[in-house]
Amino acid sequence: QERTIFLHGFSKAFAMTGFRIGYACGPKPLIEAMMKVHQYSMLCAPILSQEAAIEALKNGAPAVARMKEAYQRRRDLIVRRFNEAGLDCHTPKGSFYAFPSIQPTGLSSLEFCKGLLAEEEVAVVPGTAFGPSGAGFARASFSTSYERILEATDRIERYVNNLK
Repeated sequence: QERTIFLHGFSKAFAMTGFRIGYACGPKPLIEAMMKVHQYSMLCAPILSQEAAIEALKNGAPAVARMKEAYQRRRDLIVRRFNEAGLDCHTPKGSFYAFPSIQPTGLSSLEFCKGLLAEEEVAVVPGTAFGPSGAGFARASFSTSYERILEATDRIERYVNNLK
């Protein structure tokens, strides 16, 4: 515990990307040492960001609950649709990306992604962009609307079926 530091940012929890604000909690000597580095590496977060962060902490819980529910709904949709298309996909637990196996298609990650983009205008990222263990996978974001995910997964399913 004497070496444990809790770091928290507002970007994902409160959808405040670009505000560049967060905080650290921990033992006083460690926080004081961190402050020395912080003071010489940047001035401070803009006042607007600080005010927005205070408001988020005071009143943001209902909005966070709604966002969480929306992300879970979109996550469940994309995972279900990948699995229905024959692309094994596990439910992610901490991000807004699905990582389906594209191995049943017989294509490499790059071939699959390039083909999907060219033929169906759906962009996903080759798993190999995240290291060698990503071979045979693709990464798809579900940080868009439910309707766009429905449309994209319809196109993905069509692409996979046309490969057969």
